[in-house]
Amino acid sequence: MELRHLRYFVAVAEEGSLTLAAEKRLHTAQPSLSRQMRDLEYEVGVQLMNRSVHGIELTAAGKVFLDYARLALAQVDAAVEAARRAGQPERKTFAIGFQTGHEINWLPRAMHVLRDEMKNIQVTISSDYSPDLAEALVRGQLDVAFMRPEPAFDLCYEVVDSEPLIVLMPSDHRLTGREAIHPREFVGEIFIAGSRHPHTHAHTKASVLGGVTEDYLRRYGLDVKVDHGVDNMAMAISLVASTGGLALMPAYAKNLLPWSVVSRPLEGEAPTIDLVIGYSKSNASPTLKLFLARADELVVRLSEARDNYTGGSAGDVR
Repeated sequence: MELRHLRYFVAVAEEGSLTLAAEKRLHTAQPSLSRQMRDLEYEVGVQLMNRSVHGIELTAAGKVFLDYARLALAQVDAAVEAARRAGQPERKTFAIGFQTGHEINWLPRAMHVLRDEMKNIQVTISSDYSPDLAEALVRGQLDVAFMRPEPAFDLCYEVVDSEPLIVLMPSDHRLTGREAIHPREFVGEIFIAGSRHPHTHAHTKASVLGGVTEDYLRRYGLDVKVDHGVDNMAMAISLVASTGGLALMPAYAKNLLPWSVVSRPLEGEAPTIDLVIGYSKSNASPTLKLFLARADELVVRLSEARDNYTGGSAGDVR
């Protein structure tokens, strides 16, 4: 078995089609890819996928194999990245990732923590969805990330904030006159929330948010049907604007709202969702160790910023 077999298998599983995987991802001939998959199944000794005119569906064995294949490929990528860094010791870099929307609040604080090291290192910044950040940490492409806890990944987490959930609505919605929204207002409205049961490992982006939302509504005894389960903030905001519905999202959404969507706090005690610093325990970067040692400073600076904040109203988007 070779690494290419694993890469081919993951591509086929994610595309759900030999033809699409061959053309879009692997740029190879479909018959050749089919042969590679048969060879892989022969090597493993069990059937990994069912083939039909509708595409590819993984067997139970195939689903298990997919998780391990992804892990193996991630570890290989991490090994390559670590070797490259070790082979270029004079080029010190520190890569920070942010869940999209959080860089507005946390990038200045992160750079302040690194201020004494800035002359000696090159800091790179990226923005992405939380599970993609987790994968980049596992692969060694990021040193640290501001993200959600992702249980599917073997990473270390330190909580830096607990964000309350807020309600997003169109700027012309009947509820914009309210200072705060009671959850019973969701009844009868088009309701948009985080996906509770993602379909694949590659789409686990909103499972934590979905669980928090579900528990919150259950606390009030409300049977509210989620009309649209989303796996990223951009999708949630777009659906609010296009459907006229309400969305329950973390407070950082206020950093991303267009003029057509506004926010309001929840009435009473709002549920919260943790924001964490994520990192790989195998990362031996001295800059990472320094950053983590000063993580408490990030929390203090956030607290001070909130204490000093005096402007804005419930509907502000900045």
